[in-house]
Amino acid sequence: MNQENLQKHLCGRSIQIPFSMYSFRESWKLDYPEFILLMYLKDKGKYVPFNPREIEEDLSISSKEVMKYIGDLENKHFLRMETKKNEKGILEDFLSLEDFYRRYMEKVREDLEENHVSNSTIFDMIEQEFGRTLSPIEMEIIKAWLEDGFKEELIEAAIKEATFNGVSNLRYIDKILYEWNKKGIHTKKEVEKRNQYRKKEEDQSIEMFEYNWFEDEIDE
Repeated sequence: MNQENLQKHLCGRSIQIPFSMYSFRESWKLDYPEFILLMYLKDKGKYVPFNPREIEEDLSISSKEVMKYIGDLENKHFLRMETKKNEKGILEDFLSLEDFYRRYMEKVREDLEENHVSNSTIFDMIEQEFGRTLSPIEMEIIKAWLEDGFKEELIEAAIKEATFNGVSNLRYIDKILYEWNKKGIHTKKEVEKRNQYRKKEEDQSIEMFEYNWFEDEIDE
């Protein structure tokens, strides 16, 4: 393999596997092929158009193996085959990963409880704020916040700050939290105090701008 082909091979598509998902594999009683297929589908979204040929080519497995592993994942309640209309209004077979998302959320919460981290309702709040189901990667980010000691009230304040700025993105919220942490802001009260101070500064700046210096000079 020459250098160009090697680089193309290394920079090709990949499957993202968060460490916590890998650690859950045994408790979920998933064999490696089943787990790899589930992670592959997870990267494609909550509803994945069923394309056996594409799966065969991407994972280098036979059509018989594709159907076997999908059947196994259905029996273990990680996915469901559904028929629904696609974007063109044509009926199409989809693989629904709703059951996987639900089970993963349950597992994350159990894991937080076992590690004496608050069984937070913060997941539900963010889903409601974003108007959609969180992805496994987003759940990992929230889990990391809680494990790092960020209080729920501070996370809620960061969510409100992001929403106020018109951003529904966990990376943005993550940046807010770590900026606050650097500045020694650890509670909702401290956030409110900071916001009041900023508003006072802005009001003073507006007053200075609106002051008619020209007329003042004429009066003199």
